[in-house]
Amino acid sequence: MTRIFKDKEFCAVNNNFFDIFKGEIFGLLGPNGAGKSTTIKILSTMLAPTVGEAKILNYDTFKEAKLVRKHINFVFGGERGLYWRLTGEENLIYFSDIYKISIKEQTKLIPKLLEMVGLYEFKDRRVESYSKGMKQRLQIARSLLNDPEIIFFDESSIGLDPEGANKLRDVIKELSYRGKTILLTTHYMSEAQELCDRIAIINHGEIITVGTVEELENKIPRERVEEIIK
Repeated sequence: MTRIFKDKEFCAVNNNFFDIFKGEIFGLLGPNGAGKSTTIKILSTMLAPTVGEAKILNYDTFKEAKLVRKHINFVFGGERGLYWRLTGEENLIYFSDIYKISIKEQTKLIPKLLEMVGLYEFKDRRVESYSKGMKQRLQIARSLLNDPEIIFFDESSIGLDPEGANKLRDVIKELSYRGKTILLTTHYMSEAQELCDRIAIINHGEIITVGTVEELENKIPRERVEEIIK
């Protein structure tokens, strides 16, 4: 698939092809501006490819976007996607209502999700008082409300302190253990190595290579990888 922003005369994604297998953690590793976020936006139905197509569970992400959205969710980096003046629990109630989850089901689901991401004891605190790491973990709980098969993480650990990043990675590992398929973008080589079953290295909109950590180490010297992602 290719995505060209004509107003900027810029090719953000350049004729890329890759598969993601059910149940794996797949990483897009590259520097800022490499095309990672644009790729995720196409796959999560937010953008249409200029040329080519993208498919999720055999549904076209542009032509069959409504069908795709039933099976996916996303976690963005930074602190977007939450209402700061609501408590953690109130945020999940609000988004549950959007997903038309019954009140009876919410009373079981929300405590379970808050417990999973380590926020149950902070459920009555306003989100504005949460640390960045806590906000990210609440976003993960929010992303699980519709029980998606596939979750997109776009630079989800950016700006987190080491403890917050470690807790976030632990939750991602737990999601993978539970059978979720995960696509994450990062410009941290160590994060990709720790989490991903396979990694695609992307730069200037083009995927340079795809493989396991071991396969990439055999193809490209680590020094060259670090040079690419800087």
